[in-house]
Order: sequence, then C-alpha cells, then structure tokens
Amino acid sequence: MQEDTSQSLAPAIEQNRIYQNGWSNLRHLKSDTDLENLHSKKEWGKTVEKLEKKLELVEANYDKPLQAELLTILEEDQKYRKQIYETLKTHIDDSKEMQDLRKITFQKDSINLLKIKKILDEKGWVGKDKVGAQANNAIFLVIQHSDLETQRKYLPMMREAVTKGNANPGSLALLIDRIEIREGRKQIYGSQIGINPKDNTHYVLPLTDPDNVDKRRTEVSLGPISDYVKNWNLNWDVEKYKSELPELEKLHQ
Repeated sequence: MQEDTSQSLAPAIEQNRIYQNGWSNLRHLKSDTDLENLHSKKEWGKTVEKLEKKLELVEANYDKPLQAELLTILEEDQKYRKQIYETLKTHIDDSKEMQDLRKITFQKDSINLLKIKKILDEKGWVGKDKVGAQANNAIFLVIQHSDLETQRKYLPMMREAVTKGNANPGSLALLIDRIEIREGRKQIYGSQIGINPKDNTHYVLPLTDPDNVDKRRTEVSLGPISDYVKNWNLNWDVEKYKSELPELEKLHQ
C-alpha cells in the first residue's frame, strides 16, 4: 500500500476543527507570519497582554520545561509538512524538491519520535491540564506520523488517555483511521486522503459505512466530512462515493 503526502497532512487539518478553545501557544501567536499585519495595531499589545495574564493563571500548575519541549517538537513536526503542502502546489509529487523535503521530514520525525517515546514511557500520555492543548497535541501528531509498529504500541495508551481526558477523541479517531488503512482495512472516520496515480487526483481512501460517517465523526468532535474534503477541492457525494468504492479499494490494494 502506498503512503502519500495527503495522509500525513490530514491530521494537521483536522486539528483546526478539534481545537477551538483559543490561542494557548503564546510563542506561536507572536511568531505566526499570518498575524504580522496585526502587530502595528494598538489593540495588538493589549490583546497579547490579556492573553499573557490569562495564561499565567491557566498554566500555574503546568510542567513548563515539558511544555516547552513539546511545543518545540510540534513546531518541528509541522514546519516541513507545511513546506510540502506549499511545494506541492508548484511541483510534481516525485520532484527533487519534494524528495528533499520528505528526506528532511523523515529525519526530523525520527528525532522527534525518540523524544516522544521517552516522554510516553516515563510519564504516560501527558494531558493538556499539565502542558496545554497544543503541547498535548504534539504527542499525538508525532505518533500519527510514526511507523505502524509504534502506532500499534501506543494506541491502547491513547485510548486510555481519552477516557481520562488526557487526549482528544478526535485525535484518537485519526490514529485509528491511519492504522486501519495501513493494515489493509477500511477507515472509519474518513480522515485519510489518497492520490489516484492514474490522474493525480485526491480521493477519500476506502471508508466503511459511508452513509453514517458524519454520525461517527460527530461522536468524536470532528466536523462534517463534506467540509473536511474541501481542503483537497473535493465535493462529498455519498452515493457517488459508494458507486466508486470498489474501484477505490482496488487502488489501495
């Protein structure tokens, strides 16, 4: 089975829907280039100051060194994936630029995985009450981008973390989808996107019970699949998808 860039980008896009509780990474807020045009506004300083005071109260009991480590890992995890996403707009998938970016991403992922494994084995799945939502999310993203054996190993730990409120059910759903696809089964929540090598178009990888996918997504706090697939310029038509599913399954064998 082929692993593709679309699958690796899917979790990051879903997280925009999962985390709707405001900015919790002040460092990212200050450094995000998309917000630079706001820095000259007089309200910007007041906004940052208010957030700093709010975070001081919220983060009083945080493990600050661990939070900082996880936020750095998060930035490393997303940095090159964002570059891949942008590069794909102007370069073909097997171009030298893409190959170089994937090589760097793989190297960074290997380093980040060693760090995350150490944290998980020593501290367990650290909740957002200890490190904040974004730092907590870093744990999931690194595992989501790891090898199948690692995903299998930590899936039970993440399931338990969800029951304790230390991991997000939407993130767990994405990890389950990734494992299902990798093991040759149909995904459950529709989060994994493939590329058809025949025409280089995107498609939702084989999905079980397409009629009820939104019900399952709602149960884990994911938005409608029709909104999600728009990230790949796809229109969700469940009847059309069901008619195409046998062919899609052949593509992924």
